[in-house]
Amino acid sequence: MKLATLKDGSRDGILAVVSRDLASAHFATGIASTMQQLLDDWNFISPQLEDLYATLNGGKARHAFAFDPRHCMAPLPRAFQWADGSAYLNHVELVRRARNAEVPASFYEDPLMYQGGSDDFLGPCDDAVFASTDWGIDFESEVAVVTGDVAMGTDAQAALDSVRLLMVVNDWSLRNLIPGELAKGFGFLQGKPATAFSPVAVTLDEVGPAWQGGRLHLTLESRWNGQQVGLTEAGPEMTFHFGQLIAHVAKTRRLRAGSIVGSGTVSNKDWSHGYSCIAEKRAIETIQSGAPQTAFMQFGDTIRIELHGADGHSVCGAIEQRVAPLAAAAAPAG
Repeated sequence: MKLATLKDGSRDGILAVVSRDLASAHFATGIASTMQQLLDDWNFISPQLEDLYATLNGGKARHAFAFDPRHCMAPLPRAFQWADGSAYLNHVELVRRARNAEVPASFYEDPLMYQGGSDDFLGPCDDAVFASTDWGIDFESEVAVVTGDVAMGTDAQAALDSVRLLMVVNDWSLRNLIPGELAKGFGFLQGKPATAFSPVAVTLDEVGPAWQGGRLHLTLESRWNGQQVGLTEAGPEMTFHFGQLIAHVAKTRRLRAGSIVGSGTVSNKDWSHGYSCIAEKRAIETIQSGAPQTAFMQFGDTIRIELHGADGHSVCGAIEQRVAPLAAAAAPAG
């Protein structure tokens, strides 16, 4: 099943079912109004939406309309929790190697994660607005899962049973703000602005055997200003699978339905796959030639991030964003 949240002027939007080919949609009104309502009562509501999904794919939904990702909010426009990992340790190794720092042994035994802001996510086609390019604007191409309720102390295998939906992520980073924050010994805040998500969230059956052992064995494409810079494999080199990431969060707390857990930047040891963030490209340049050559993003730059299925088709639709200055941004709704 594929689901989206469409803009209607409210903070939480309106839930819609989207056809498998991403061509048409149908409002879920009468079954569930919002994505959070679905997640709160998944076992009762999801079978009804599956019936609507089958009708839509069969071309028999009476009130279907053309699906336009530009009308989408994030599938969960705001969430109770957003916890992002760094599950691809090749990314960590590269960045640390570029500054002659070793990766602590604990990084290979315990997931590295941070708690992100979840009160205001960006839609897949919303501008990413920043006050200054001096902040070191960088995209990060990732995948994420949305969970149901997870009890405190749940182990990694049981945690996989809580996964409800998959999404694509652009976890924006402000690289020049992050070192100062981390130097204080506490963590990210200003260096991690609002995160963007794909237009569509999908259930695990939509990716079939590509979902193996809590890893998504599909290809994630990143296009910066129209040029393909990354075609990375999301599955094989994910050091910690999603069950381990969820269990890490749940070690000292319970998770409520609608929690989002991210993979971190998808990264491959084979550099021919390209990169999923500029910081990694700059690290490779530093390792090869002693200094980075690639600049961070500028106002007017665009980024497109898309997950390709085994058949080559888009799984969740594409994130397509433009970097814009704060002065040009419209006042927020609400």
